[in-house]
Amino acid sequence: MDMRVDDLLGRLTLDERIAMLHQYAPATPRLGVAPFRTGTETLHGVGWLGVATVFPQAVGLGATWDEDLVRLVAEAVSVELRAFHRHRPPAIGSGANSLQAWAPVVNLLRDPRWGRNEEGYSEDPMHTARLGAAYCRGLAGDHPSYLRAAPVLKHFLAYNNEDDRCVTSSGLRPRVLREYDLAAFLPIVAAGLATGVMAAYNLVNGRPCHVSPLIETELRRLNPDLFVVSDAEAPCNLVELEHYFDNHAESHAAALKAGIDSFTDHGEESEVVIGRLREALERGLIDEDDIDRAVRRQLSLRFRLGEFDPDLDPYANIGPEVIDCAEHRALALRAATESVVLLKNDGLLPMAGTPRVAVIGPLGDTLFEDWYSGTMPYQISVASGLEEALGEVVRVEGCDRIALRSRSGAELVADVTDWGAGMLTLRNPDTGRYYSLQEDGSLAADRGVIKSWFVNETFHLEPAPGGVLLRNVRTGRYAAADGRFTASHADDAECYERELLHDGTAQARAAAVAADVAVVVLGNHPLINGRETEDRRDLALPEGQEALLRAVAEVRPETALVVMSSYPYALDWADEHLPAVVWTSHGGQETGRALAAVLLGAADPGGRLPQTWYRGELPDPLDYDIIKAGWTYQYHRADPLYPFGHGLSYTEFAYSDLRVSSEEVSVRLTNTGSRPGSEVAQLYVRALNARYEAPRLRLADFRKVSLSPGESRELIFRLSAEHLAHWDVATGDFAVDPGDYEVLVGRSAGELVLGTTIALDGSVPRPRAVVGRRTSAADFDDYTGITLVDADRTTGDAVAPARHDHPATLLFRSCDLTGAVRVELEVAALGEGRLEVWAGEVLLAEIPLPPTGGRYAWMSVAGDLGSLLAGVHDLRITLLGDVRLATFLFT
Repeated sequence: MDMRVDDLLGRLTLDERIAMLHQYAPATPRLGVAPFRTGTETLHGVGWLGVATVFPQAVGLGATWDEDLVRLVAEAVSVELRAFHRHRPPAIGSGANSLQAWAPVVNLLRDPRWGRNEEGYSEDPMHTARLGAAYCRGLAGDHPSYLRAAPVLKHFLAYNNEDDRCVTSSGLRPRVLREYDLAAFLPIVAAGLATGVMAAYNLVNGRPCHVSPLIETELRRLNPDLFVVSDAEAPCNLVELEHYFDNHAESHAAALKAGIDSFTDHGEESEVVIGRLREALERGLIDEDDIDRAVRRQLSLRFRLGEFDPDLDPYANIGPEVIDCAEHRALALRAATESVVLLKNDGLLPMAGTPRVAVIGPLGDTLFEDWYSGTMPYQISVASGLEEALGEVVRVEGCDRIALRSRSGAELVADVTDWGAGMLTLRNPDTGRYYSLQEDGSLAADRGVIKSWFVNETFHLEPAPGGVLLRNVRTGRYAAADGRFTASHADDAECYERELLHDGTAQARAAAVAADVAVVVLGNHPLINGRETEDRRDLALPEGQEALLRAVAEVRPETALVVMSSYPYALDWADEHLPAVVWTSHGGQETGRALAAVLLGAADPGGRLPQTWYRGELPDPLDYDIIKAGWTYQYHRADPLYPFGHGLSYTEFAYSDLRVSSEEVSVRLTNTGSRPGSEVAQLYVRALNARYEAPRLRLADFRKVSLSPGESRELIFRLSAEHLAHWDVATGDFAVDPGDYEVLVGRSAGELVLGTTIALDGSVPRPRAVVGRRTSAADFDDYTGITLVDADRTTGDAVAPARHDHPATLLFRSCDLTGAVRVELEVAALGEGRLEVWAGEVLLAEIPLPPTGGRYAWMSVAGDLGSLLAGVHDLRITLLGDVRLATFLFT
């Protein structure tokens, strides 16, 4: 195949090759080469192309902890993608729908407030990597030569905030980079399971991800043929938002040389991008070899997708009948069922017999699609699923119906739903359609679903003297006297009289009183208050939903809360006062049947949480240092509401006979209950008395097992040195220190049932060598008040004070200073500053810094040591002023 790729590459003209660097690569008729487009969204079904099987959101797939199931889901998605490729027109442009599948997302769910939390699998890198690998296997197929679809990992790297995402920098100290963020990507790339990667919008350590040296040094070190694509419009951002380069020719050249092979920019208008790349070539910023490397990777991928061998392609004859076929419907039901997590149960569930059930809440009788969903072919809501099993159930949405009357007599009647942060939707009671802001500022109830990039269907009702003001969330404008949303200030807004026409809470309470069990279904709308481009402010349930829940529980103690959401909530009140709490992601078309099966006991709740459900306050969303900030189960220091890996079963399991041998841990698992059920047995490790700040726990392996009553099985876990290793900043490599380690098995990170201690022999780590050896300032052991920045636009990290008016300190532990008489430091300063070098409490050197002329204007400064110290000391370097430090050297 390499010879065929090189032959075709050699036949293309330079202009034809440059044109192939855009997302929409044109056809080359003289060579029989068809047009090619990168990217079809395939996160949990084929997205944006119409009706397709919709599986649970990725976070829901993560909750299954089932690699085989995730692989089967991806296989079904890629089979449907093949049908769309051959038998359905594209939504945009011409040609065939792309077989390059933009999935899975392996960004880690560090902060549950992330607007795209639904797209990731887990907060744990190993868990994420294993499910991501399974999804890649399912997409790609198992043919030795041809791909069913070409999986692309998203989004490289450390992308976990939406607010200002294109200009924020994720600060990754080396340990966090190596042990956490890279650990989700590299195993999949190393195994050859991903054919490509998409670069992220954000910056890492001050450098945009689209020009990151890590593309070459980490990803392509493992797979030189990896086809790397930009995210949409991100190449433009390098100049227009990030101001990282002065012009687009320079930025596009830098991105190409950094490893971007395809530019997703300016939609179908490839002329703009191609013109910039051609200018870069004419200016000598790139050469033909840079272009050919990128085009070669694209052509290689297209050969593997069977484009040039239609008669040999084993997937070419997949027909349209596979879309929403019976087999995929059954798989959607299985996936939705296995993703349901039972968070609390005091015996209310499973519901026995045929109880009278009231299904209450804004998500009780509807399902929502998220931005990357396909169009559901049908929808089985929670109410519908229970009704199939029980007969008639009572359905109460629990929303208020209000009338807003203006001073001129105009009236707006609407059903109001609270989605949190004061964001409300208003629906016409007669049609059920959402009121939406029109281009002329007027209001019309013309939207059956909310699924657009710009959401015009959310409003604030703001109190004002004598009434309320109506304000559109997206534009921030108020309704004026004529009813149009044109008022920029509250003083110019129309003041409405608000009248309650129908009390949704009272109706819900009445339904609950008349029922044996109330099932209250609350949660989020995936396009409101937490979505792409918008993070959540907190973890609270929407105020109106919380009030509805409490009102129902007050009159019906037998209340089960079902949370249907893209992310965790703080459910402290519900956990304390309700007998049962259940969580599911937005589980796709079969969500209702899946939940009914679990609530009624036809299925055991097999899901387990893929992320921690926290209590109280969380760290700063932009603090990516999971170690120091205390993110995830690995470093969070307070007891969570529900721990990572948590989930209850309707049966009981017993663990016994824990044994540890070379690279293997075994344990016996027995179903001691009276029902069949599934358990996710989880193996954790932790270092004891470590010289570094070790994780409180670290997931090493897991097994999902289904057992009949009385059945017992021996489980074998893999435990190798990599599970015990940490990134040693002193040596720049992974290391396993000698000492004691705990090996623990349990049901979750918060319920560890069995454990033992193992002792590892080996050489005691030597002190850090700093004399005669240049040390990167970023390789610190600890710090206060610093931020990580770029040493230049192409490679290297440096450190700087987070605030120029506050000192910042770096700590380097156990440094051997024997023989040191002088220190030399590589610095850049935008203004006057100072460096202090300390050994313990002894000031070794104090060095004033003049301005060097810019953030990349590096110079060496040096100072003689005021004290001659021998032996090992903790070294501190303090930075004062608008200064940067890249490296230091003792001589």
